[in-house]
Parts: sequence; structure tokens; C-alpha cells
Amino acid sequence: MNAFFIRPKVEELVFQVYGRPLHPELFDILAVRRIERPDYQVTIHITRSGHFVTWCNGAVLLSELAEVPQPFAEQRRLLTHRLRGEHAGTVKCGSATYQMNFQVETLAPEIFLHVHDEILADGGKRGLLHNFQPNHRLAVAPLGFVAAETRPGCLFLSTFHTFPEENTVVKSQTLIEVSQ
Repeated sequence: MNAFFIRPKVEELVFQVYGRPLHPELFDILAVRRIERPDYQVTIHITRSGHFVTWCNGAVLLSELAEVPQPFAEQRRLLTHRLRGEHAGTVKCGSATYQMNFQVETLAPEIFLHVHDEILADGGKRGLLHNFQPNHRLAVAPLGFVAAETRPGCLFLSTFHTFPEENTVVKSQTLIEVSQ
């Protein structure tokens, strides 16, 4: 695999949630973290284009992705949005409630660099961070960062993906709660 990746443009990406497993080998995975709690497991993948997360508590399995569109069957697709502007959604899946929102922000170059540096600093302290190779030696390298906060019956994810060539940051927040 080449260490230099060309990220797609943000407008080519989609945010989707499925109520079924998706096979990790279908994605260009660059970093992985697995978290196991007594009441659920979550696997977080940073991909070339965004992220792919699987959450399972035995009774319910949810797959979230912010990625280039894949030719997946629409079977048990719960949400789908192009990554543009802001979107929010809620889905009830058995005993689990899934809530998400995302925002695509194109910033002035100097503000983008400041936000990018903050994400890089925060990612060095917590969460899962992937610092891509820049397209050339003087370019700003794209980042993928996912932070997970876990509690009994609850998962909160914050994701940040930077696209320096577009001065754009894609942010999402996900909350999955299980009713007792």
C-alpha cells in the first residue's frame, strides 16, 4: 500500500448508518481501536476518506461510516446523507437509540490551520489519530481523529477529518444509548 493517499473531495463523501455488519476488508483502513465494555463493544476505524465504526451489544449491531459511497445493498440502511452542510438524525434500533449530527465547515486558510493544529494537539493526548502523509513536503497533512467516551449503556463519539486542499473540516458526533 502506498503511504501517500489522495483523499477524495468532501462533496464525494456520504454519512451512512446500517443496522448490520459491514466487512472491514471493503475499506482502506489506516488505524483501528477496539473498546470492550461489559455491555457493548465498539471498533473504530480511520479510513483514507473518513471513518467506519461498528457498535454491538449482542442484540443490536450498528455500523456508521463517513466514506466514499460503496455499492452496498440498501438492506437495513437506517440513515444516509451526503456530507454537505449540517445534518442530524435519530434512529431507534431495538433497545438502542442512535443519534448523530455532522457539520462540514470550509474555513479561511488561517483559521483552518489553527483548527487543524488544535485537532493534532488533542489527538496526541486522547482518542485515535491518523496523520496522513502530505501530497508534497510543504503541504499540510490531512488528519483523521476519533475520540470515544464510554459509560455503561452509552457511547459518545466525536470525529474530525481535515481536508487541507479544501480548507474544510468534517465534524460529527454520535450518541448511542441502550435503554434498560
